[in-house]
Amino acid sequence: MALKTIFLDRDGVINKEVEYLHEINKFIFIDGVFETCLYFQKLGFRLIIVTNQSGIGRGYYTERDYQILTKWMLKKFLSNKIDILDIFHCPHSPEFNCNCRKPKPGMFIEAKEKHNISMQDSWMIGDKEEDIKAAKKAGIKNTILLRSGHKVDETRSAAQFIFNSIINTKKIIH
Repeated sequence: MALKTIFLDRDGVINKEVEYLHEINKFIFIDGVFETCLYFQKLGFRLIIVTNQSGIGRGYYTERDYQILTKWMLKKFLSNKIDILDIFHCPHSPEFNCNCRKPKPGMFIEAKEKHNISMQDSWMIGDKEEDIKAAKKAGIKNTILLRSGHKVDETRSAAQFIFNSIINTKKIIH
């Protein structure tokens, strides 16, 4: 049976936006993220993080730095009884022109194939229009854009819904 999934961007959705975040001491979880993810799990959704990490490709931090931070973040989720099914990241800079960097759908397609995901029953929660575009290209129609990260141009957004923070998403995902 195909899984229904909540895809989450990391920076601006899970944690406060910090440019090229790679240090644990600068990682601050957004209020309500654990409560909301527990809620999604209770509804039967699996959680997958899809994140562009161009700081690796730009040489601002290493893949190892990213992995150390990710391992720490996953421990925080687990200590809050939240199971993150998987994390996909694009380490490339925009010039690399890969298929995994959002707004391209590569990370979503890889997740779908690896975990047998029903894209029509899944959601994407992001803080940039690139998140929404990538999800739609991968067949996810249920999209939410959050104002908690980057500046959002609501008049031009292709997102189905726009909210201030991840905690507000419980109003429509049920």
